[in-house]
Amino acid sequence: MSAGPWEVVAARRELDAAGVPIALREAYLRSRRLNAEHGRTYFLATRLLPAATRPAVHALYGFARQVDDIVDDTGARSPADRALELDHLDKRLTEALDTGSSPEPVLAALADTAARYRIDRALFEDFLASMRMDLTVSDYPTRAALEDYVHGSAAVIGLQLLPVLGTICPIEQARPHAAELGVAFQLTNFLRDVAEDLDRGRVYLPLDELAAFGVDRDRLARCRETGRPDKRVRRALADQVARTRARYRSAVGGIELLSPQARPCVRTAFTLYGEILDRIVESDYEVFRNRAAVPTSRRIAVAASAAASALAVRASSRLAPRARG
Repeated sequence: MSAGPWEVVAARRELDAAGVPIALREAYLRSRRLNAEHGRTYFLATRLLPAATRPAVHALYGFARQVDDIVDDTGARSPADRALELDHLDKRLTEALDTGSSPEPVLAALADTAARYRIDRALFEDFLASMRMDLTVSDYPTRAALEDYVHGSAAVIGLQLLPVLGTICPIEQARPHAAELGVAFQLTNFLRDVAEDLDRGRVYLPLDELAAFGVDRDRLARCRETGRPDKRVRRALADQVARTRARYRSAVGGIELLSPQARPCVRTAFTLYGEILDRIVESDYEVFRNRAAVPTSRRIAVAASAAASALAVRASSRLAPRARG
């Protein structure tokens, strides 16, 4: 996707603000393009961060996207081929984190970001471990089994972002909330993407919780074939929505623990992802034929309101030293 003149200026401003050296600029731009192309809501939310923070967020997204593309490439390549590619990527990642550099743009940006913000490399290892599960695990019998997966696929994303976003408290205090919000976003994706995941041979809804409503994998597959959920599946999905909303409630307190400059961004993501659940409910759980999405007009409205808050925070931050003087 080509960027217009305004986007080119915006990208350059972000790199200048972050102090990214010339040698790494194309690496960061590569990750930024991946974010803009594949993560619309996520990219929109990052625009609410201070310019200096955005390149690091793009770098983290770019790596996650690169891994996702390997795992979800269910075309001609076998799971064994994709597992081998993940192993090779893991080795190149280790080299990049050890040396602080890489000839591959996405890894170069990631290594620089990890060093700048002292991101625990175990978080990347946990992420890759969960991504490997996608190559061999097609469903999860219990909530506990799913939690093992989402720790690496989602919780660690929140934990990677936390030192980039900054906190007003000891970072340890904010970590449980950051992890919980990452999980809430992931569970929302699972509900939105039930049909797409079934097409890939996967079910990310705990089978024992579905069974309580008389739903199994075969019933989900039949709903995918017809494009319509039946009564049992609607009740099961309603239960999953309620459980996911509880995760948002558990996470929301952590937003106030973030740096003031980061809060408008995270609130926007919190609001827009939560509203995906609203769209699912309003559609009467029609997730097998249509992909629930927040309308563009609504996304713009939420972002515009948050942008006003972000500008106010930045203005207050600039004036604060003068007031103390």
